This record gives sequence, C-alpha cells and structure tokens, in this order.
Amino acid sequence: MADHDMLSTIKERFNLTGDDPGQYSPLSLAFIGDSIYGAVVKSIVVLEGNCPANSLDHKAVKYVKAIGQAKAADHMIENEIFTEEEMAIYRRGRNAKSPTTAKNAPVGDYRKATGLEAVIGWLYLKGEMERVVELVGVAVSL
Repeated sequence: MADHDMLSTIKERFNLTGDDPGQYSPLSLAFIGDSIYGAVVKSIVVLEGNCPANSLDHKAVKYVKAIGQAKAADHMIENEIFTEEEMAIYRRGRNAKSPTTAKNAPVGDYRKATGLEAVIGWLYLKGEMERVVELVGVAVSL
C-alpha cells in the first residue's frame, strides 16, 4: 500500500473527510507531522539493513530529535528548498505557542523543529508524500 493510500484508507475506514490541511492549527499539523517524519526516518533506517532494534534507534534518533530537525529546517531555509506555501506553514508552526518543550533542546531549536513538523503534517494531509519523502531525504543527508 502506498503512503497516500494509507491516508485514503484511514479516511474511508473511519468515515472521515478531513478539513483543508491549511485550516488545521499549526500544532495539529506538527502533531501528525512528527509521526510521519519519524515513520519516514525509521523506514529509511530499517530498509538500510536489518540490525538490532537498539542500533536502529541510535541511527534514527539523530534525525528525529529537535536539534537535528532544527538543523534540517535551517538548511532548507538557507538553500530555499521550501516553497512559498511551505515557508508560510513553517513560520506558523515555528511561531505557535506550544504548551510543551523539548527535553534536551533549546527553545529556538524546538520551535524550528515544530515548524518543520508542521510542514510535514500539512504535506501529508494534502496527500503529498513524495514531497514529504523529498524533504526528509534532505534532512537525513545532512
């Protein structure tokens, strides 16, 4: 099953239509974006080769931590990788007032990570998994 098909299957199975992804709060977008980002990174790590779970976790953690996501977001901004729409979603996510903070990251990095996760969530809900994979690919190549 393709990733976009997963979203369609969820909508059909639970009789959900979903709103326009641009209408969700930035923290709602980041909430789903965090999971999708993590799933793509973990898929990459697993598909690179079978190894013990703790080794998989060590490989994935540097990409899914707020500091790694902040570095990726900075790179995407500096290299103009985000589209204009993605940049607007990123800013909304970065500027959202979250009731939580990262355990081991400065607030600025946490906010950048939230912005990146909002972009990933927005793209996922739009059914644009190819773009999600493209952006996560940029992040894991750093």
